[in-house]
Amino acid sequence: MENSAFDRTLVLIPARMASTRLPGKPLADIAGLPMIVQVAKRAEEAKAGRIIVAVDHQDIFDAVKSAGFDVVMTNPDHQSGSDRIFEAVQKADPQGKAEFIINVQGDLPTIEPEAVRAAIRPLENPSTDIATLTVEITDEHEKTNPNVVKIVGSPLSETRLKALYFTRATAPYGNGPLYHHIGLYAYRRAALAKFVSLGPSVLEKRESLEQLRALEAGMRIDAEIVRSVPLGVDTPADLEKARAILSSRAS
Repeated sequence: MENSAFDRTLVLIPARMASTRLPGKPLADIAGLPMIVQVAKRAEEAKAGRIIVAVDHQDIFDAVKSAGFDVVMTNPDHQSGSDRIFEAVQKADPQGKAEFIINVQGDLPTIEPEAVRAAIRPLENPSTDIATLTVEITDEHEKTNPNVVKIVGSPLSETRLKALYFTRATAPYGNGPLYHHIGLYAYRRAALAKFVSLGPSVLEKRESLEQLRALEAGMRIDAEIVRSVPLGVDTPADLEKARAILSSRAS
């Protein structure tokens, strides 16, 4: 994307207070700041577009606002992060000036800014509706772990795949690389609007993977190949890892 794309891009960071494994997760302290603020800072470092944090609780709203970032309150009953970011887009940009939406999950406090920038690159192709990230699997255990989502894709270049399917199974069969899907997305605005208007699809429900809804509806998803999987904070152990990483960067 050319530099002018910055002005046409919103970086949306959804944050929910409810978390079964880590209650109050967005406000968890990491190196002196709430986790959600650390995520916003990583997005700011990426210089990819205007940052909006989409929240469902006043305490998160206040923490983000006091850190100087734009924040919008959204419906706490949304079923998915994509629904939340679509509401936030409508509130933050009612005139429809933004053409591209990058969805950075609110539990990635150590994500490299380059990964955020990489997420939007596949949208250079006007035929691509949604862009995402992937990394080649090197850990043998991950190849058979159903919690590691695999992307089955056709190579477009050394750094990009056209997604054909997403699965928790070990696929594709045979010799060759397997790819771990990273759940960071960039959408054309119209594609996001179409996506959230669709009901859950058959394969989406079977695999418990929301992105299959887009493929089943004939939308195109391309994936940029990056070097590492960002640390997602889902458990107390993950939180301690994130604290160690960011504390070492600050020292």
